[in-house]
Amino acid sequence: MAGYSYYPTGNAEVIKQLNMQRHPEGGYFAETDRQTETVPSPFADGASRSLATSIFYLLTNEEPNGYIHMNKSVTYHVLHHGRAEYTLIHPTNPPRIEKKIVGTNAAAGELRQLLVGTGVWKMSRLLPEDRASAKTEEQKDHLGCLITEVVVPGFAWEDHQYLTLDGLRKLFDGAEGGEEKVKELSVFISKN
Repeated sequence: MAGYSYYPTGNAEVIKQLNMQRHPEGGYFAETDRQTETVPSPFADGASRSLATSIFYLLTNEEPNGYIHMNKSVTYHVLHHGRAEYTLIHPTNPPRIEKKIVGTNAAAGELRQLLVGTGVWKMSRLLPEDRASAKTEEQKDHLGCLITEVVVPGFAWEDHQYLTLDGLRKLFDGAEGGEEKVKELSVFISKN
């Protein structure tokens, strides 16, 4: 696995140490900070939001991907260990898809920090080749990606939405290769 290494602590231990719980988007999380100072959010019609929030977010072999969602606020993703692929869907006409790898191999174009702006659909997943290379249970337990997400202005569920299958179809309606994109991305639509 070029550019990838297993981290020394198993996922169960990381989840325990960081007091994480399952995230509705997929993976695991623990909120680490919610600023008490508030600001009017330009992304939520001036509604008051925390100045910033942050969480640990972990993808594991058992929880290898998140679901496509959008935050109105700006989100910084800062790598601690592992690597993951981020799919960013810009709702332009036609939609523009970017794939970025958060990891430590800068020579291969991997990023240690990824900024996702407002109004961009996103999802993350462990790379299929990394998952396929984890043969033993110990390797599988040590495979994952741990990041910190900082949201500015702070995260609020009112500013978050999941992409639905109908929304995905509308997004790619009439776009060249749209049907193939819908088929490829539909597995990352939340069923809840």
